[in-house]
Amino acid sequence: MLKHEQIEKSVGLLIVLTLLTVIWGGLLEIVPLFFQKSTTTPIEGVKPYDAVRLAGRDIYVREGCFLCHSQMIRPFRAETERYGHFSVAGEFVYDHPFQWGSKRTGPDLHRVGGRYSDEWQRAHLINPRDVVPESNMPAFAFLQNTKAKDSVGADIEKKMEVMRGFANVRGIPTYSDAEIKGAKAAIGDMTEMDVLIAYLQGMGTALGTMKQ
Repeated sequence: MLKHEQIEKSVGLLIVLTLLTVIWGGLLEIVPLFFQKSTTTPIEGVKPYDAVRLAGRDIYVREGCFLCHSQMIRPFRAETERYGHFSVAGEFVYDHPFQWGSKRTGPDLHRVGGRYSDEWQRAHLINPRDVVPESNMPAFAFLQNTKAKDSVGADIEKKMEVMRGFANVRGIPTYSDAEIKGAKAAIGDMTEMDVLIAYLQGMGTALGTMKQ
């Protein structure tokens, strides 16, 4: 039987045993989640992103919003009092990739949907300091200058087909052929800012909006 001293003095052995420990521990933590219904089934009210919100999510990712804003409210009083109901796994089954994050230069946005009006969101994106004087968020006024159909919406049908593939693997409700076919029409002449606001306004609404 290996002694503790032997393991500590052998760098190669220590690395191998550490890796085995991490792998085994990771498997014990992660694998069971694939068989828990609460982590693989959407909660009531959660549906696949429609074409407009899916395009808005692409803007959100493209502009790096996730670098300053998390989308995961922890089950602690300090978090739930500020942001609202803690996040649950069934809210994220249609997210590929997840936008959880841990960096909060700005506030968590998981329950921001419906808290502010579309007009407030637009003013905030054009010049954040007009509505939040202490904000250090950059301005995104340029999003008004590009039609979503010419950028993130150009291949929206393909994106929805990919998302449908993910959903089919997990056996959860997904897009119909008609929804995919009508994706570009749904986006129409909306700007990149319009679709981003639509995405923001849908965040976390299945479990209610943020507390005031």
